[in-house]
Amino acid sequence: MSEMFCYQCEQTAGGKCCAGNVGVCGKSASAAGLQDELTGALIGLALGLGGEAACASATQLFVDGLFMAGTNVNFSDAAIQAQLDKTLAVFEHARQQESGSKPYDMLQLWGANDDIRSLKTLVLLGVRGIAAYAHHAAALGQHDAEVDAFFPQALAAIAAEDATIDTLLPLAMQTGQINLKVMALLDGANTGAYGTPQPTTVTQTIEPGPFIVISGHDLHDLAMLLEQTDGSGVNVYTHGEMLPAHAYPQLKKHPQLKGNFGTAWQNQQREFAELPAPVLFTTNCLMPPRDSYADRVYTTSVVGYPGLSHIEAGEQGNKDFSAVIAKARELGGFAEATTLPGINGGTSVTTGFGHGAVLGVADVVIDAVKQGAIRHFFLVGGCDGARPGRNYFTEFVQKSPADTVILTLACGKFRFNDLDIGQIGPLPRILDMGQCNDAYSAIKVALALSEAFGCGVNELPLTLVLSWYEQKAVAILLTLLSLGIKGILLGPSLPAFVSPAVLDYLVENFDVAPISTPEADLARILG
Repeated sequence: MSEMFCYQCEQTAGGKCCAGNVGVCGKSASAAGLQDELTGALIGLALGLGGEAACASATQLFVDGLFMAGTNVNFSDAAIQAQLDKTLAVFEHARQQESGSKPYDMLQLWGANDDIRSLKTLVLLGVRGIAAYAHHAAALGQHDAEVDAFFPQALAAIAAEDATIDTLLPLAMQTGQINLKVMALLDGANTGAYGTPQPTTVTQTIEPGPFIVISGHDLHDLAMLLEQTDGSGVNVYTHGEMLPAHAYPQLKKHPQLKGNFGTAWQNQQREFAELPAPVLFTTNCLMPPRDSYADRVYTTSVVGYPGLSHIEAGEQGNKDFSAVIAKARELGGFAEATTLPGINGGTSVTTGFGHGAVLGVADVVIDAVKQGAIRHFFLVGGCDGARPGRNYFTEFVQKSPADTVILTLACGKFRFNDLDIGQIGPLPRILDMGQCNDAYSAIKVALALSEAFGCGVNELPLTLVLSWYEQKAVAILLTLLSLGIKGILLGPSLPAFVSPAVLDYLVENFDVAPISTPEADLARILG
């Protein structure tokens, strides 16, 4: 417990792994150790179930426990221990019913043969990404039997001592297919509850008076907060991956949902330093808060950090955000209108180009391609991060020709979504499709275009240029690979957990390549 082994995110120390007593993200060795214990307990539970589907309560343990072990989700030893205790209690009950199983020792995974460890880690991190999306869908009452059954199946396979490359590669592809299914489930849950996203321009100017900043991904938490702030005089501003919420009709009908505060998650320590308002974190992307603002940061759901106020869910998932609202009134907000511009100086951003909006004008898009007005589509998106070299994505968009369209999603868009690079006919050249889970929208659009043009997805004038950071990006990459999509550019660095042999397989079979320079990559793609 005095040292950690963690290499699950892009920022891992030295491009190899975080070791010692603290990770680059700020996670302590004790928290990392407890997350490993929690994962081992979940694998033990999966083995006890024989890799078969679990009851609803056990499924929720898989979902919450796997999500809690993700990057920038939970830093609290006490919270992780509490989740571990709940898991062990169910595990012990299951063991009394079935014989033989025990918690899995994660050292067996970390000490395995390079290629086996690489593929098992790929599956584990992909399953953690799936758990995040399943968590959001469950908050809206949506479940899928195949998704639920996959958690014990995949975890039991990770523990298999006779696993081979030949058995793990199909499992990795299956992980991608299950992630596609859970993204579709979440898409249906969000649109069913809040309507089909509509293109919406969002201001980055904060009005005078008390307000709350809400970060993360969970639209259900935002909806509850908006209901509780109706008529209160307290405004609400989104942050990070919550930005696309402005496009949902049932959310933006609340007049106090005013705009967006700040940029991507890795800038929060600077942007929150003098913030006269509370911040509510609903999912991952929390950084260790500085003392200057820690007293106004609240967490909920699986998010946690030592010393921060945590809001638990009550019966039927209801949450009481009155403490956050009271803190907003106490702090008072800005005395006058204040603008925190985007990375490139822009004062507004546009979102809401999900599959419903884009396919609604599919005839315009198809005609623009046929007439030569659109030469190429680039999907430039994914997770943002602090590592040097991510300015590549800004420059790539800036240097993309005027007859190309930029599709984007997730927080990687904050590198360029405040740029004005013009339009092609009625379409802006930058189309923000939403959160990371809205990779589902991009896939639906790509499949619809391939059908319209009578070709395969890989024959479309479409290139994916992806930035990755954490486990949901791993799950999405596996989804794209499972669909047979080739030629993906990945950056700013390749995953540390991918062994040379596994990388060779990805290059040979899927033409996955690291980014180089914007100029060279654009020339190669368009040449």
